[in-house]
Amino acid sequence: MATLTRHDRIARMKSSVMYALCSVATLFLLSTLVLVVGYLVFLGFSALWPWKALVSFFTTVPTAIPEDPGGMKHAFIGTLMLLAMASAVGVPLGMLAGVFLAEYSVDSKLAAPVRFVADVLAGVPSIVVGILGYELIVVPMGQFSGIAGSLALAFIMIPIVARTTEEMLRLVPGSYREASIALGASKARTILSVVIPSATGSVVTGIMLAIARVAGETAPLLFTAGMSRFLTTDPTQPFPALTTQIYRFVTGPFPAERQLAYAGIVVLIVLIFFINLAIRFATRGSKPVN
Repeated sequence: MATLTRHDRIARMKSSVMYALCSVATLFLLSTLVLVVGYLVFLGFSALWPWKALVSFFTTVPTAIPEDPGGMKHAFIGTLMLLAMASAVGVPLGMLAGVFLAEYSVDSKLAAPVRFVADVLAGVPSIVVGILGYELIVVPMGQFSGIAGSLALAFIMIPIVARTTEEMLRLVPGSYREASIALGASKARTILSVVIPSATGSVVTGIMLAIARVAGETAPLLFTAGMSRFLTTDPTQPFPALTTQIYRFVTGPFPAERQLAYAGIVVLIVLIFFINLAIRFATRGSKPVN
């Protein structure tokens, strides 16, 4: 066995030290996440147990009685509807922008400005989006509405989906495009039939991150959707959401409502978890980009 030189020993020592630091950092992040989630579950568990309380949470609406606040059926359904409407707008627009940046940017002078704007919008505080939605949508309509709330969330989603789609499509080998074009396919057909399917799993992961990001937003909805305590499916009316209902209860003076707000936080965490799980399950058969 060859004897290690001094240089090799130092290199191995540095490698071991860095591995140890990375392991400590990972454990720190995981433990922090477990502590935060565990604390929130501890606070909200009593409002969701026994099972009758859990059923009541999803089947009743707020009662306006501080000692018996009811449930959050309206907010849960409202959140699902807001996410669906926001995704219907934000995902297609974000993907189209990402395809443009990845596939058509070479011959276009718009690529650099669009990429810069997307980067800036991705970092804009959500309360700014809420105020913008209030001035451009709520004020002309004369009231808060689900339309305004969903458009505000879509505005947050678009730059995230666009930049993620661009980066994932750029990872698709150029040989895929060349082979498709050599077989007679147009550029648009190549993008739709070869490039996007090759990066489906990665693109969907980006969409998942965007949905998870907006699912927990509160500030934009306070300025656009309002804080309705009624169950409604009319997007032209003030619209309920878990985050705004949690904000309303947790900042109130009544202990029973604060307890219900903690239960809402637990449900919101579980909702985001299942969104992630469902999308990963749906894309489990997609091949990763080579």
